[in-house]
Amino acid sequence: MSLRAKCAIAGLGQTRMGKTFEHSGPIGFAAEAVNLALEDAGLQRADLDGLLVNPGITWLNNPMASSSLQHAMGLHDLRLTATMNLGGATAAAMIMHAAQAIDAGMAEVVACVFADAPLRPPSPGKGSGSGGGSAAFYGFAQGLDAHYGLFGVNAHYAFVAQRHMHCYGTTNEHLGAVAVSQRKWANLNPAAQFYDTPMSMAEYHASRWVVEPFHLYDCCLVSNGGLAVIVTSAERAKNLKRPPVYILGMGQGHPGRDPLETLVSGAPIAKETAFKMAGIKADDVNFCELYDCYTFTVLVTLEDYGFCKKGESGPLVASGVIGPGGSLPVNTGGGQLSSFYMWGMTPVAEAIVQMRGDGGRRQVPKHDIGLVSGNGGILATHSTLVLGSQP
Repeated sequence: MSLRAKCAIAGLGQTRMGKTFEHSGPIGFAAEAVNLALEDAGLQRADLDGLLVNPGITWLNNPMASSSLQHAMGLHDLRLTATMNLGGATAAAMIMHAAQAIDAGMAEVVACVFADAPLRPPSPGKGSGSGGGSAAFYGFAQGLDAHYGLFGVNAHYAFVAQRHMHCYGTTNEHLGAVAVSQRKWANLNPAAQFYDTPMSMAEYHASRWVVEPFHLYDCCLVSNGGLAVIVTSAERAKNLKRPPVYILGMGQGHPGRDPLETLVSGAPIAKETAFKMAGIKADDVNFCELYDCYTFTVLVTLEDYGFCKKGESGPLVASGVIGPGGSLPVNTGGGQLSSFYMWGMTPVAEAIVQMRGDGGRRQVPKHDIGLVSGNGGILATHSTLVLGSQP
């Protein structure tokens, strides 16, 4: 039986993002986000009977992160809890798990939360420090690869991007078109880390190399903060404080192949399930919130969802269609490149904002159907949500 529109997102909680040090660690950010999400939905802590947690880098070594958060918040008598990690695909996967559990009668109100605090407060005479983002954690530094300088997630994605350039003629101008477009969106988003910082294509090209073909602004931000959403039945969501955001379709894709050879993510597999459940095609999507650990990830994801043919994403984004005023709005809050980096919760949160019509200056005019993607590893794991303003 289809889960189409059986459940909805009823609450969104978002702390301050970026170089923010209100809490000493990620649990504090997580608890604040859950409380904000409950308030947004018009619910109380006692209404929660499910808690799903995606721990960030700074508490990833805690296999009982969900239990730690439960005790920190004083949540009692939960019927569903888990600590989940599919990298950047986790946020959408948590929402899927919550919807499945609610439909099965295992829970009624589930909070899905991500939090991280890799940035440290400034020390006297020093700038703010960093415990390292996901690039530092996913070191992949082994054997001959590491000996010859190939280590870190930046280098592995750069290899795949170089292959795409070789096969299809993709250029740094195309990568820059993604970065500049998303910065324009961020300049319309007061919550974005780069809200007050415009960027031209010349400034993109002038930024330092990280690992070719990636400049600094091809790579996602590092952020402190927390994000949570409340998932419940569509019937219950109708009577809560904010308009429901219906979960029309969902799916996962885990190809298990070398992306350097295929130049394909898990999106085609995830899309097949999610689009079929939602009863839509790519042409039906009004806006996209795509996982953007790198500018290149946006290109390959646009191809894999069918918005253009393989190898044609560069000219597509260079045409301006993904930016403000374009016909295919992508990452309308600035994404993880220019807004903030909360793994897969960044695209989820912005999709909810757009669905509700809360986008202010960045609000897209048509927002009936939104596409959310999550991506983990080196294009290794993928999650898809199709969200709707109507059931």
